[in-house]
Amino acid sequence: MTPLRAYIEGVGVIGPGLPDWPHAADVLAHRAAREAAKTVLTAPASLPSAERRRTGPVVRAALAAAHEAVAQSGRDAATLAAVFAASGGDGGNFHAICETLASDEPQLSPTRFHNSVHNAPAGYWSIATRAMAASNVLCAYDGSFAAGLLESLAQVSVDGAATLLVAYDTDYPEPLRHVRPIADAFGVALVLAPQRSEHTLARIEARLSDASASIFADADFEALRLSNPAARALPLLEALTRGAASHVVLDYIDGTRLAVDIDPS
Repeated sequence: MTPLRAYIEGVGVIGPGLPDWPHAADVLAHRAAREAAKTVLTAPASLPSAERRRTGPVVRAALAAAHEAVAQSGRDAATLAAVFAASGGDGGNFHAICETLASDEPQLSPTRFHNSVHNAPAGYWSIATRAMAASNVLCAYDGSFAAGLLESLAQVSVDGAATLLVAYDTDYPEPLRHVRPIADAFGVALVLAPQRSEHTLARIEARLSDASASIFADADFEALRLSNPAARALPLLEALTRGAASHVVLDYIDGTRLAVDIDPS
């Protein structure tokens, strides 16, 4: 396939021991140690109070990463097309729904129902930012970040407009965790633009590949990469901290990966 190209203008990260992109960059560049701490998710201040109270972990992770990336890019969030990518949804909410349906009074609250749909974070984002641009929501199991990156790059290439990519997943309670053992919440966001600007951090090119996915020699980083589908973005994020041209391969779908070239020049 012809490589898809864009320019990264903003990065957002939230995860265990990684409260934001500057700290994550220091950790990935070995300038700081990652603390063994759970992901801290706060209710988005950008939402009206009624919606803020209804948000669960998956919405909070997605919006935290998205807001940070957009702020770094200097762009107006309301004008950005968006791609939201996740392998699942609000696991805690799913668990509560299953418990309710198995009870003697199987009546669901409207809040539980609307938070159960896969596009809930995209809906909350549009409320928080008053975004009217197109928004896509997709899922590709453990390859969801790569699928979202491909979709975002395709939109940038075809439409010639900046696009926000947000990838996120959160942990599940038992017994769901037994079959889907996601350890903790993780979110990552990128603002991708069709042309270089004063906010450009690096140029990125991606194409399909059958090469093996990049892994970390550091056991802690590798465990984190494998602990959450959104954390499959970590090799790309680590490459951004090098300040030099880099090549990484990301997990995608069975038999196919996504090769990514990053050039900060």
